[in-house]
Amino acid sequence: MSIDKSLSDLRDAIDELDGQLLTLFNKRARLAQDVAHIKIAEGEQTDFYRPDREAIVLRKVKQNNPGPLDSEHVARIYRELMSSCLALEKPLTVAFLGPSGTFTQEAALKHFGHAVNTAEMATIADIFLAVETGGAHYGVVPVENSTEGVITHTLDNFIKSSLHICGEVALRIHHHLLSHANNLADINIVYSHQQSLGQCRQWLATHIPSVETIAVSSNAEAARLASETEGSAAIAGEMAAEIYQLDKLASHIEDEAHNTTRFLVIGEREIPATGDDKTSMMISTKNVAGALQGVLAPFAYAGISLNKIESRPSRQGAWEYVFFVDIDGHKDDENVAKVLKELEPNVNFLTVLGSYPKAVI
Repeated sequence: MSIDKSLSDLRDAIDELDGQLLTLFNKRARLAQDVAHIKIAEGEQTDFYRPDREAIVLRKVKQNNPGPLDSEHVARIYRELMSSCLALEKPLTVAFLGPSGTFTQEAALKHFGHAVNTAEMATIADIFLAVETGGAHYGVVPVENSTEGVITHTLDNFIKSSLHICGEVALRIHHHLLSHANNLADINIVYSHQQSLGQCRQWLATHIPSVETIAVSSNAEAARLASETEGSAAIAGEMAAEIYQLDKLASHIEDEAHNTTRFLVIGEREIPATGDDKTSMMISTKNVAGALQGVLAPFAYAGISLNKIESRPSRQGAWEYVFFVDIDGHKDDENVAKVLKELEPNVNFLTVLGSYPKAVI
């Protein structure tokens, strides 16, 4: 058989498979619509998004993937398929930290897929408010970066909010220096979010040490300013470069190769256990010696892994603090529930912010 004939046969086979995939995609979509009809008939009027169900499906897809496609890539394909099917049932609105082109928007699309409606908010507090008042079904907020640490504005909003954490997103962050200028020597000002300036501190000091840096509300806002200001540049991501039509003067300028930001999905719903979960809680200890040790020890005795602990002023009195704690497991797991019950009488308060599936992709 000739090479041309072989290529023709292979392409015909691919075309046939594409037709079968299209039929199967739409068959799945019709089943999703049937699910929605049943839920509505049973009286359910809220959104039909189920983070626990999606997490289980994505884990199963990754576990059962025979290759040669990468499991992460297959999971992303399924995420978009589920996003499109969910939009047929009832489209979601997800609030993110704007303007368009921020890493928070990118995290929202990574978690929910591109079939959701995204609503940009000016501040993290506005994201919480939008979800609390029904302006959005869910919100996505940054909580910590592997280089620069915790985002305090997010933790402070949890102190006064009744919303739950419904999921998490881990996003690898790649920063680029964006500008209309032709070279680095033409740059006098660099705009970016304070966190991003910190994540690129060494690169800036090495390549443009005398440049003025100005912290702004978001990287997308930095890109907008750079697009309008002669002799300026922005530190931002790929999406911002496309939206504001800026060129890359330098790529991947983050100081740490594995620079990652963790985002939280916030909503009104409590999420059932999936078998691979995290629980985040807020604890205020009594002002006595050894109080914090008394809080942490029961988790260790129960064999529960502690992932993170951060302190923030309680704003209830001078030198009073609230501790934010992340553990492995769901609040309804027997060992976790036992520890939480044991702790309650020994602290000023303990609030479970949410139990949710660990990030799958």
